[in-house]
Amino acid sequence: MTTIEETADHGGELRPGRGAGWPAVGVLAAATFTVVTSEMLPVGLLTPIGGALGVTDGTAGLTLTVAGVVAALGAPVLTLAVGRADRRVVLCGLMAMLAAANLLAAWAPDFGVMLAARVLVGLGMGGVWALAAGLAVRLVAARSVAAATSLIFSGVAAASVLGVPMGTLIGQLGGWRAAFVVVGVLAALVTGALAVLLPPLPAEGAVRLGGVLRLFRDARVRTGLVVVALLVGGHFAAYTYVRPVLEEVSGVGPGVISTLLLVYGVAGVAGNFAGGAGAGRSPRGTLVVISAVLAGAVLLVPVLGVGVPGAAALLAVWGLAYGGVSVSTQTWLMVVAPEAREGASALFVAVFNAAIALGAFGGGRVADGWGISAVLWSGGALAVGALVAVGVGRGPGMEKV
Repeated sequence: MTTIEETADHGGELRPGRGAGWPAVGVLAAATFTVVTSEMLPVGLLTPIGGALGVTDGTAGLTLTVAGVVAALGAPVLTLAVGRADRRVVLCGLMAMLAAANLLAAWAPDFGVMLAARVLVGLGMGGVWALAAGLAVRLVAARSVAAATSLIFSGVAAASVLGVPMGTLIGQLGGWRAAFVVVGVLAALVTGALAVLLPPLPAEGAVRLGGVLRLFRDARVRTGLVVVALLVGGHFAAYTYVRPVLEEVSGVGPGVISTLLLVYGVAGVAGNFAGGAGAGRSPRGTLVVISAVLAGAVLLVPVLGVGVPGAAALLAVWGLAYGGVSVSTQTWLMVVAPEAREGASALFVAVFNAAIALGAFGGGRVADGWGISAVLWSGGALAVGALVAVGVGRGPGMEKV
């Protein structure tokens, strides 16, 4: 069995200088929390944003789409563009740009300026996520890499639980522009913390386009990316429409939905750490369990998810399973491509964000064409497809072909 620890080389040893170890890992978790919060911030603010900038709610939704698409395209491009630059310097620069982008969004006098700000958010998010995802192996001892990777990705899970509700609450108290200001200030604080707590991180080697393209020749990498696309796409095909699902399929009242989503989010954080621990031992085995449980939870909502107790139980299981997706699939790619961690991470972020956009878009077309229950069947079917891909595809422990 191949474990993540077996991929560690001299880069995985503790660095004796300033910033090595867990404080550096912690600030990277804060960075992933901030970038994902920045991406998702408009979710609870679409109506006031649209009203203030003179666009419909549907048009205001482009603030999410644009950031996701730019992140998907920008992650591999930025990873190539930074060449041999010190990763600490690059991360600080990207976080500073993210801070400026959020402050620009807060000031935006019209929707065009808002979209420009969201383009910058997408660039910052894609770059920070791609670079931060593979740094745990360079900051802690080999035996702690799995736990450190989980901690870095906990920022993603925590943003879904705390970031969006926090932004919505600030928007309710001080207006939507205040929410962007607060997140912009948070990004600026994280920029300073990165500068202080990260050690110098010279590039292990410049990422080249040819090297990234060569990763596609490895069947184990291709399998990992297919699993990412199917799990993330299936999740967002269904979860994007979880509110109407709960109202129309589960029969849950609007007043209970926020509590149920909090249950889902807390379970997602737990799933992140459980998935990281399991993937550190066996990425393939962990993803078999995740894919099967996720498919079962989504597909059973119309059958067992009627009423508050059933819906709460299935949402908790759903959150627990999906919470482990990002860290487990990232671990898979780190294990099969230890010599090209940044290139693999860039591909991971690109596929992940593209799957979010395509999953949400496809789920919307399914809901419009076949009804809201159909998004659960489509999402569950994609998760089943991921289970098949994990089972029959090449993965960690196998020779690349």
